[in-house]
Amino acid sequence: MIKIGVTGSIASGKTTASKLLSKKRGRLFSADKIVKELYKKKSFKSLVAKKLGLSLKTDFKKRLVLQILQKKTTLKKLEKIIHPLVRREMFLFLRKNKSSKILFFEIPLLVESKLMGYFDTVIFIKAKKRLRLVRYNNKYGNPKLFFRLDQQQIKDSKKAKLCDHIVVNNGTLKVLKKKLFNIIKLYD
Repeated sequence: MIKIGVTGSIASGKTTASKLLSKKRGRLFSADKIVKELYKKKSFKSLVAKKLGLSLKTDFKKRLVLQILQKKTTLKKLEKIIHPLVRREMFLFLRKNKSSKILFFEIPLLVESKLMGYFDTVIFIKAKKRLRLVRYNNKYGNPKLFFRLDQQQIKDSKKAKLCDHIVVNNGTLKVLKKKLFNIIKLYD
């Protein structure tokens, strides 16, 4: 089995790249998708609320974002709750798909979490910061949160040194597809 990790800074195009790479080639594990599912569970929200001193009675998501923006330690505390849960799901996914020829893993904080050793190859999706900000604002509309989340990530130059392939995603979807095809044909 070949395990391919896909990572990159916030709003660099990891999800799009992961979907393009995995299409008709292998199953895709998405850490972001797991996190979204966690936030739908009352037990998870209760745990987060308890650890961070938040109330579940008010708009939980807005209060959480506000606290992330106001207290630098909040994001680290949140990651300590989320990362073990996502990692557990990743191992379950691996076990469930152990007979697959190739598996893809979209993990935004792959390098920050020191997960490189779990993959046969790691693809780093890179984009200019101002382009990532535009993409993030178009999707979520919160530039302050973008900058807070971006600060928590290792700089692109350092991340790139730890990955096997670097894909610059500053252009069109067609250009991205071509770059990804050139990499994936090495593993098909």
